[in-house]
Amino acid sequence: MSTPTLIPTGDATAILPARDERLTPITVIGNEAIRSGFEAGCLTQAQNAREVPGVTSVVLSPDAHFGYGAPVGCAMASPTHVYPGPVGVDIKCSMSLLRLDLPAEAVDDKRTRRALIDAIQARTPTGAGRNQRSVPKGRTIDPVSGWEAVTRGATPSVLDAFGVPAHWATRCEDAVHVGHDGTGDALMTRLTELQETGAFPHVDAKLRQFGTYGGGNHFAECEAVSVEDAATADAFGLVDGGVAFLSHCGSRGFGYTLAQLGFRMLEDHFARWSTPFPAGDKNLVYAPLGSPEADAYLDYMALGANFATLNHLLINALVLEAFQEVIPGTTGDLVYFISHNIAREEEVGGQTQWVHRKGATRAFPAGHPGLAGTPFADVGHPILLPGNPQAGSAVMVAEPGAEQSLYSVNHGAGRQMGRRHAKRTLDQKRVDASFDAADILTNCRRYPIDEAPAAYKDFDEVLASVETAGLARPVARLRARFVVKDGDTEYRGAA
Repeated sequence: MSTPTLIPTGDATAILPARDERLTPITVIGNEAIRSGFEAGCLTQAQNAREVPGVTSVVLSPDAHFGYGAPVGCAMASPTHVYPGPVGVDIKCSMSLLRLDLPAEAVDDKRTRRALIDAIQARTPTGAGRNQRSVPKGRTIDPVSGWEAVTRGATPSVLDAFGVPAHWATRCEDAVHVGHDGTGDALMTRLTELQETGAFPHVDAKLRQFGTYGGGNHFAECEAVSVEDAATADAFGLVDGGVAFLSHCGSRGFGYTLAQLGFRMLEDHFARWSTPFPAGDKNLVYAPLGSPEADAYLDYMALGANFATLNHLLINALVLEAFQEVIPGTTGDLVYFISHNIAREEEVGGQTQWVHRKGATRAFPAGHPGLAGTPFADVGHPILLPGNPQAGSAVMVAEPGAEQSLYSVNHGAGRQMGRRHAKRTLDQKRVDASFDAADILTNCRRYPIDEAPAAYKDFDEVLASVETAGLARPVARLRARFVVKDGDTEYRGAA
């Protein structure tokens, strides 16, 4: 496969021409080092996505890589259609950051970190759906509260039932998602219909996964904070030399089931009407806004998004509880919760469009209308960017230049090795030794080889691309002190 040609437009920007010269080109964010690493398949997928009916803009972030249908690390806009592919199967996969009112020295001791890992795992399990409620100190959400959570979102009554501070809702990118008609009633009707028709027969079982991380690239990570922009960090509630806790997870099996229902519904629709898949790819199916199929998909997405929101908020409440058990007197607060697999109505180019972000994060700067009435209206909201445990992670804030990228930035470093490639080429002993050398504890006897830092792009180059392109500036760097992931075998040895 020949690699499509990128045309540089700046030190960290380029365009990728669409195959149809009548279409506007794809905006690409990345310096030369990043651009040279884009795989041909990723760029081809971007061109495929640009040709889908209704799409007005496509943006590739520096972390972009080959995905299903649309690349992971892209944003797409349309005033007329919705697309399940550029949302993905983990609806509202997200990041959240919890501030702990502790100095970084409080987590220097390995025995303390090991105790924190154990206390967190006793409350928030990792891995696939099996044995999710085997944790002795977890919090089981009853079916009534679970149904209210996914159909109403992070309302005061739901937060109370989950044991989550009510003000945390103000620190969510979106605390509440509604149905296609702007109501939560539509979501209740839709979910009831799915259950009664047998399309989603095990709703209550999936709702038992509230407060869990899942597997894959999802993780929990304790961080030492190093502030680079004091004024903005203060507005975010971050303290130089403090401790924070970064979480990455999504809508679990509940959201996955809904996403698959959306794909199958539209694939069947395309088959009934003998409509060809865009570029021959069934993962690029679409639905015109206002159609029954679009209404259904928007309801599915909102249900999954509400699950993801409450899942993160519950996890953060449980993590704070774990710190309080190990280090009595610990207090803390939510910094922010932000997603990277979702579609939303936003103003783009003077008109309302649905902006789809797949592995891309919203980036609204100070004064953006979308932040009106939030604690971040005058400064811009926190952008949470995970790198890898050894390269660290980052907190950024958007600049006005983010308009060129649909007010979107990368959601992390992005993979440079597929999972199979990583398993074939990386050495397990060297990966594990590198964590020991960096004094980063994990819950795993063997760190998942396909999640090794070497499987990901150079995070500093990714961040440099974002800053050079004028999309966002750094506020703080985060240095991992321990990591909790879905490993093959939990570590049970001494500190």
